[in-house]
Amino acid sequence: MLHHLPTENILFLDIETVSARAQFEELEEKWQHLWELKAQFLRGRGEEDTPSSVYDRAGIFAEFGKIICISVGFISGTSEQPGFRLKSFAGEDEKLLLTEFAGLLNTRYNECYSRRDNPKGFLLCGHNGKEFDFPFIARRMLVHGIRLPKMLDVCGKKPWETEHLLDTMEMWKFGDFKSYTSLNLLAALFDIPTPKDDIDGSMIYHTYWKEKDLARIVTYCQKDVLTVAQLLRRYRGEPLIAENMVSFAKNGAV
Repeated sequence: MLHHLPTENILFLDIETVSARAQFEELEEKWQHLWELKAQFLRGRGEEDTPSSVYDRAGIFAEFGKIICISVGFISGTSEQPGFRLKSFAGEDEKLLLTEFAGLLNTRYNECYSRRDNPKGFLLCGHNGKEFDFPFIARRMLVHGIRLPKMLDVCGKKPWETEHLLDTMEMWKFGDFKSYTSLNLLAALFDIPTPKDDIDGSMIYHTYWKEKDLARIVTYCQKDVLTVAQLLRRYRGEPLIAENMVSFAKNGAV
């Protein structure tokens, strides 16, 4: 399964997002009204649910949220003794981190397609990436006036023209589109160390806006990236990447 994929050309990624403001009351009146309309789809039947009480979920929408971390990683070494290199783009300045990430994508894209021995080109892989990570990044780039890298400029493209976007959740579905399968569940199923051993996605809002602990979020995001890579290796029947083979890029390298 999936043995045709050149894993050395895959950039694994994950993003963490939060609401644009710490609290609903901090929004301008126009945006409060727009969120009130959107929040109608999030509020339960109880009267206690208000646009303010569900605002911690605004981060899942590109129109009301922002990206605070993009972590990426790639596999190196051999299939028997693989290594994994991680790097994160994180901070309060979303435009800056997106600009730096776009630069990485453009550089890696050009490097891959300039090699004659590399017919498969450059690939991106995430878990639920096609439904969340990839479009969220593209939308936020447009908001900031950042030119989309070719990898993400897929509007109007046919399915066979976007085969460079890989999704480990989609791979698991085998054509079954009825349900969502979490990365944590698949990690447990394939005996991969859980990335949720400290915080999980539901805690990002509080960790960022209340605890002001971005470093903790970055660590969590990097664990998710590694888990996505490990999951793909399990799909391929390959051994997991050993903990001592994971390294972190420095000085802007990847």
